[in-house]
Amino acid sequence: MKRRLAALVAAASLVALSGCGQVQGAAEKAVNDGASQVAAAAGTEVKKQACALVEDGLVSVKDKELLGGLVAGAETAGAPAEITTPLRQIADSGDQVPAEPVKALQDACAK
Repeated sequence: MKRRLAALVAAASLVALSGCGQVQGAAEKAVNDGASQVAAAAGTEVKKQACALVEDGLVSVKDKELLGGLVAGAETAGAPAEITTPLRQIADSGDQVPAEPVKALQDACAK
């Protein structure tokens, strides 16, 4: 009788432990899915802001500052290189913003 009880307790413990692992796995998946959704939304928002600033092809000093501020967010959000590379080039440019990265960003925005 004691052996049966011990076996039942052991079986119940294994079920409980495997259930905990499943719960933990489900929780981790939910967190990862949520983080992915947040990153995707952030990337979309950064792209939207950058695209609005270069839509007319003219980048003012204020636009350049704003675009430079979007670089880190775009990179952190995992935005594609077709967005982050021209943003970085614009941010790193001197007083004169080169036309090539502006055009590249406009092209990426058109997609």
